[in-house]
Amino acid sequence: MNLTFRQLKIFEVVARRLSYTRAAEELHLSQPAVSMQIKQLEENVGLPLFEQLGRKIYLTEAGQEMYHYSRSIAQQVEEAEEVLEQLKGLSAGRLEITVATTANAFATRMLSRFSRKYEGSTVSLDVTNREHLLRQLAENEKDIAIMGRPPEDADLVIEPFAENPLVVVAAPDHPLVGQQPIPLYTLQQQTFVVRELGSGTRTAMQRFFAEHNLSITSSMEMNENEAIKQAVQAGMGLGIVSRHTIELELETKRLLILDVEDFPIMRHWYLVHRKEKRLSPITRAFKDFVLSEGRNLISQLP
Repeated sequence: MNLTFRQLKIFEVVARRLSYTRAAEELHLSQPAVSMQIKQLEENVGLPLFEQLGRKIYLTEAGQEMYHYSRSIAQQVEEAEEVLEQLKGLSAGRLEITVATTANAFATRMLSRFSRKYEGSTVSLDVTNREHLLRQLAENEKDIAIMGRPPEDADLVIEPFAENPLVVVAAPDHPLVGQQPIPLYTLQQQTFVVRELGSGTRTAMQRFFAEHNLSITSSMEMNENEAIKQAVQAGMGLGIVSRHTIELELETKRLLILDVEDFPIMRHWYLVHRKEKRLSPITRAFKDFVLSEGRNLISQLP
């Protein structure tokens, strides 16, 4: 076979996105250019790699095999690039980091402090939900992640670096504001705005109430912390969020923390990366920075 790396790269993106249009957008190419490269690759292989059913495309058996090898080759090229970056040193390093939405409030401060310390480095930050973050790690798209509850995965290195308290928040005019302390069972009479199923905050909340033999009522489910805060401010119910995500709302008194018995729910923030990942010098420097200074930086939040 007379294959080119360009063909394999384009094929890998089309196979991952299962769409010529979305692949063309990611690669910054025209759709005809992508289609032509795939056609040439199929001619070189001698087998169809995709089949179209209706308006959707699917990998053939040969396509699935080719996708496996194209991913492996792409990861080896990425590793080679990282090794070469190591030879350049920290001043020319690039850090690819993904952060859970709940950690964005303090992660940007950390990166600002880190970037001042390593001025020649380049940092790429992606703020996303838990599901997408884990997919990025699984597909080796990011160097390192900051998140709450990590999965129990033997292929990941997981290191806690700071506490992450979950608190009950309410609008300033909520009837429970000012009561001290609020009995935990009182929350059964309240309505909550909650995160989506599978989120770390939702899981911790459910486990906490189950351990106390309590059940709560939810009026709305949202997949972003920002939406939860806005809904609570609008009086749609109480919320349970990380204390580190409501700095601005507390300063402006748009949200208040309720003094509820047995709260906060204490969790942790974690640094996570793949076990077999060869960390570049800039990634190792960031990891050391967070493990040594992360707790203090978070404690400085108002």
